Amino acid sequence: MVTNSDFNFKNNETLTLELPFTEHIEELRQRCFHIFWIIVLLTCVAFLEVKTLVEILQFPVSNVKFFQLSPGDFFFSTVKISFYTGILLSSPFAVGQLILFLVPGLTERETKTILPLLLSSVILFGLGLFFSYYALIPAALNFLLNYSDEVIEPFLSFDQYFEFILGLFYSTGLAFQIPIIQILLGLLNIVSAKQMLAAWRYVILISTIIGAVLTPSTDPVTQLLFSMAILLLYLSGVGILFLIKN
Repeated sequence: MVTNSDFNFKNNETLTLELPFTEHIEELRQRCFHIFWIIVLLTCVAFLEVKTLVEILQFPVSNVKFFQLSPGDFFFSTVKISFYTGILLSSPFAVGQLILFLVPGLTERETKTILPLLLSSVILFGLGLFFSYYALIPAALNFLLNYSDEVIEPFLSFDQYFEFILGLFYSTGLAFQIPIIQILLGLLNIVSAKQMLAAWRYVILISTIIGAVLTPSTDPVTQLLFSMAILLLYLSGVGILFLIKN
């Protein structure tokens, strides 16, 4: 026989079980709110120093004159530059907030696995940006501009130039996450390091296809560099997985 006291006890127990979940949701909401305002703040700071950022973005090309197609073309480009810079600079803070949210619910073993992967992901994304800025972008622009320098004067729309750089930045940053994905697949015992190494022929084919799809330019130099980077990242991921598993 179920009494009123039993019913009240069950209701209280349900509320007690649901309360931690609602607290987690509230904590997640607050941390997302903090990340949002950090992005807004850094975007505003970047907009105040946008001319310096424009000079940095123009550094890979020194023999090209930029123009704007409409009176507001450059202004809207600087707004986009400021916004993406704000997102980029706030990414370490966002990862830190994610770590603070996850750590209380993780075991010690999970913490030792997940935290290094998150930090490594941020570092690899930064390395991807450096590789794109110092290798891919100069190689692509030199090839494309030198190919037509005898017949066409090099004038570029700054907005299109920024879209070109942005595409390379993000595609390279995402490509540099390949070792992280490999390590996760290996730790979850979905694919072993030996199986990954045995598929090297397919990896060469796939890296070539990815290089052709993700690079915004159609020149073979950029695609070759991008494909080689993907292949090296894949092999490094296999090597790291071998070290972890053995």
